[in-house]
Amino acid sequence: MAQQFAQQQHRNEEPQSQGQQESQKTDKVQDQEDALDAVLDDISSTLETDAETYVSSFVQKGGE
Repeated sequence: MAQQFAQQQHRNEEPQSQGQQESQKTDKVQDQEDALDAVLDDISSTLETDAETYVSSFVQKGGE
C-alpha cells in the first residue's frame, strides 16, 4: 500500500521541462569552470611572485 502511495505521489509531481534541465546543467558547468579558473589563477599568482621557490620545492635532493 505504501508503494502505491509513493507511485501516486510521484505521478502528481510536475516533470521538469527540458529547458530547466539544460539550465541546471549549464549552471553546474559554469560553477565548475569558475572553480577551475580560481585554482588556475591561484597557481598563476604563486608562480608570478615566487616561481623559483615553487619549482625548487618539487626537486629531489640528495638522499630523498
